[in-house]
Amino acid sequence: MTLDNDTNKKLLLHVCCGPCATSSIERLLEDGWEVDLFYCNSNISPKTEWDKRLEGVDKVASYFNLKWFSDEYTHSIWLDSVKGYENEPEKGSRCSVCFDFSFKRASEAALKGYYQGFSTTLTVSPHKNSKIIFDLANGYGNFIEYNFKKRDGYKRSLELSNKLGLYRQNYCGCEFSIR
Repeated sequence: MTLDNDTNKKLLLHVCCGPCATSSIERLLEDGWEVDLFYCNSNISPKTEWDKRLEGVDKVASYFNLKWFSDEYTHSIWLDSVKGYENEPEKGSRCSVCFDFSFKRASEAALKGYYQGFSTTLTVSPHKNSKIIFDLANGYGNFIEYNFKKRDGYKRSLELSNKLGLYRQNYCGCEFSIR
């Protein structure tokens, strides 16, 4: 999606966790966006892990003085959406289904909230393929493409995470990525 210069630059940022949100937010603010955060991660298991990551999102939102809201935690619905993909390897077909699950909700939330569009922090991770993310998310007409890995985004996320004392998880989120 491209923007006109006259366009309101209000963006909904799908966030997977506090650490990934840090440098992504910083970059969007530098680019002149008004940013609200959308924590949409029904893939995360167990629920205690989801709660820990939500605490990180709250901490980051406070640091940047941003609004945030959370999608409902519907892990059983997410499990239904990835049924048949449970044994796929990390970065396999299950991940694409998972990404799309969240992108659909982010797109709908952005439309309801009168945002110019939405983007995602998933592209900051060196463990995620940005091209796959872009191919999926561009299926929604209101996706705004940002590759947050660029300009040392991941390195900066590590620095800000340390500064803020954020919890850093050691797996993507679902029970299938723990192994």
